[in-house]
Amino acid sequence: MAQKKQTYREAINEIEEILDKIENDELDVDELVEKVKKVTELLRFCKDKLYATQDEVEKALKDIDN
Repeated sequence: MAQKKQTYREAINEIEEILDKIENDELDVDELVEKVKKVTELLRFCKDKLYATQDEVEKALKDIDN
């Protein structure tokens, strides 16, 4: 079965949930390592999404000027 693509908002929400658990000492050491890895992946996804969006906006603005 195909996975639904994650949205930027969903990634941000997941990061916030993980950070909340870390701040409230709800994770043991084993979970902490896995969650830090997950946050790293999510941050990379968000960064890539932001750069792609910036490129699209700049292209659209250039198209308006032409």
